Amino acid sequence: MSAVTPLETAEAISDIAFAFMGSKALFAALHVDLFSALSEQTLTAEELAVRTGLEVDRITTLLTALTVLGLVRRDGEGFANSPAAEGFLVKGRKYDFGDYLRFQIDKQMYPFLTQLNDALTGSLKEDQVSSYAEWFEDPEQAQLYSKSQHAGSLGPGRALSKIVDLSEARSLLDVGGGTGAFSISLCKAYPELKSTILDFPNVAAVGEGFIAEAGLAERITYQPGNALEDQWPEQADVVLMSYLFSGVPGDAIAGLVRKAKETLTPGGRFVVHDFMVDEDREGPKLAALWQLQHTAFNPKARSITSTYVKDLMEAAGFEGVEVSVMIPGMTMLVHGVKPA
Repeated sequence: MSAVTPLETAEAISDIAFAFMGSKALFAALHVDLFSALSEQTLTAEELAVRTGLEVDRITTLLTALTVLGLVRRDGEGFANSPAAEGFLVKGRKYDFGDYLRFQIDKQMYPFLTQLNDALTGSLKEDQVSSYAEWFEDPEQAQLYSKSQHAGSLGPGRALSKIVDLSEARSLLDVGGGTGAFSISLCKAYPELKSTILDFPNVAAVGEGFIAEAGLAERITYQPGNALEDQWPEQADVVLMSYLFSGVPGDAIAGLVRKAKETLTPGGRFVVHDFMVDEDREGPKLAALWQLQHTAFNPKARSITSTYVKDLMEAAGFEGVEVSVMIPGMTMLVHGVKPA
């Protein structure tokens, strides 16, 4: 094995240090709907300037950056989408999550990173330390976050329905279920299943529209509230917590696990989906970066592993706890059963 040269090391460090520029290039392209304009066709910079409303030199600079990043490719005198951009960044595609990146990541999460230094050193001002409860008191922020999160959760919801067998379940409690993307996917996969979503009132107001659009208003309902403070429904056959552990103080996680067990019917299943890093903390890269981002917003957040979650569930009395990859390189699924 050849040794890494100082030049290669410097290039790797530069790639990391300037990754934020690549992120903003992607966000900028999404804001002018560039990938939709290029869908299934090749266009010149001049043609794209007309379609996006950008000046030719500016669109050329942006296209050059996107080409270097591998998001678009040169095709003769024009530009075309890469396969990944065509599949995931074109509006209306089955797996389109452009709005998730364009709204939640660019407009909400990305700006929080400017306060990461203070969050890590514990010197954030009191009004900079927040919680989802405080944040979502603002209807505009709740709507922006919820709509973008919905776009990014439908795919994982479909994947969950194939990994965990819920054919015997009749009632689901979706704790912190947002706009109901997971509940919608699971109820479509299991026609006998009904879901109650426990989430903040301003989030529920947005989610009800998505649920009605899916034709599931009679099977998916909201119980507006704060999962850490308000009362839960008395019983459920399944308790789901997706991305919840990342958004709460680390010292609240064990209590959520115990509360799930109290709520489940005998033989019921507890399912946790979240950003989790490996036990040796050498990866995955995306999970580690997402956890760091949450620290900028909530300094009390905890970097969790699937082993940590599995141990908590077994300590609470869950049996047959299993661990699966959900979104490769990013999220994991841990689920177990309450003894019958």
